[in-house]
Amino acid sequence: MEPSELKALLHKIWLAEYRINDLLTDVHSDKWKMPQATRNSFNQTFENLRKGLASQADWRAQFESRPESVYLGYETFIAIIAVLPRLDGVGQAVAQFENRSLGAQYSQAVAQLFDLQQALQPYLEYLLHNQDQLMLAAQGNLAACQDQLGLAMRNRTGPATPMKNYLPEIKGRGRVFHTGEKYPGGDATHRGAKRGEKNGGEKPKPSDTGNAKPSSPAAKPHN
Repeated sequence: MEPSELKALLHKIWLAEYRINDLLTDVHSDKWKMPQATRNSFNQTFENLRKGLASQADWRAQFESRPESVYLGYETFIAIIAVLPRLDGVGQAVAQFENRSLGAQYSQAVAQLFDLQQALQPYLEYLLHNQDQLMLAAQGNLAACQDQLGLAMRNRTGPATPMKNYLPEIKGRGRVFHTGEKYPGGDATHRGAKRGEKNGGEKPKPSDTGNAKPSSPAAKPHN
């Protein structure tokens, strides 16, 4: 689809929107004789149709300003899908409670909007196909650049630099002991055993002579 053809198609969609909004002004549901529950359901559908038409018009206007946008084209297409069943529901109620002639005009509007939606689909498929091809080409170019960079850097990398070895440090309580260094009272391998003896062993008993006074020096023999 050429840009001029797309512009003409979007203009037809605008005309369909204008025609549908004109038909809505001829609906006088407040005068219909129907159960209250049916009236509430119709009023809800009618209000949703108005909101759907406003959303469709907004997306269509944005898509017309940026016809290369896949996103805006998709949103326009989806907005039309949302309008069609509501428009058909209102038309059936109008034919039943207002008059059949006006209901037939709603049916014509539904058919026209559906045909315009189907005419828009090939252009969206064209945009999606182009985007997919661009993504595929970009991925191929990236892979080729990575291969070329790998080949260019293969012979430029120097030999591995040896790193200096450091002895690990063992942190004790109060100070740091290096591997191989002895703890007070023994080396690191006996530390746990000494702790077990300290905690689990019996306390040493005081010496029996602990309170005795020191003896006097021995008397020298008399000559």
